[in-house]
Amino acid sequence: MLTNPVYAALTCAHATFAEIRGDVRRYPAAMAPFLALPDVPTEQDWADAAALLGSGTTGALMRPALAVPDSFKVEVEIDLLQFLAPASLPAADPETVVLGADDVPDMLALVALTDPGPFRSRTIELGTYLGIRRDGDLIAMAGTRFALPGHTEISAVCTHPSYQGQGLASRLIRAVAAHITAAGQTPFLHTGGGNTTAIRLYKSLGFTLSNEMQVTVVEAV
Repeated sequence: MLTNPVYAALTCAHATFAEIRGDVRRYPAAMAPFLALPDVPTEQDWADAAALLGSGTTGALMRPALAVPDSFKVEVEIDLLQFLAPASLPAADPETVVLGADDVPDMLALVALTDPGPFRSRTIELGTYLGIRRDGDLIAMAGTRFALPGHTEISAVCTHPSYQGQGLASRLIRAVAAHITAAGQTPFLHTGGGNTTAIRLYKSLGFTLSNEMQVTVVEAV
């Protein structure tokens, strides 16, 4: 299940959000760019994926690398690492606040500055997002995204460039983990294989590598 987290989420906790054709799922574009196929996709699954995406629209697969048929153009391939959190990680933080719909413009502005990964106008609906504000400005945030049986993903970890190096990301990761474990779930997360700063941070917090993944952005041709 952890090796196909988008599919697991869209067939379980996020099933009500799923756009569906056959056994293929995708998130609404305003939520996330992700497309999901079964663990072992068939020719019919790939045909359904092409129909679900439609002409000129891309979808991002997040799973261990797989062969993409000639009926799709591969736009981007990004190495991704998946990490599981240690039991010692969770720690509530009194400075964090739960972010809501009114905070989305500030969240999108922070994401534009820091590029933590896909975050769109409706991404906040996928989970609980926490932020830290100083003098009214949102300076750091993190939240939950993919929800699988037994596991919930920490996502959108980012800090305004003017406040980096103060340990805010670590505090938010721990605070989000506290929300996840309070619900009886195990936190996990993903980062780019070349993001040495994030990898170093996650390892310092005790995260352990669980899977080597790939984000493959495809377009039907």
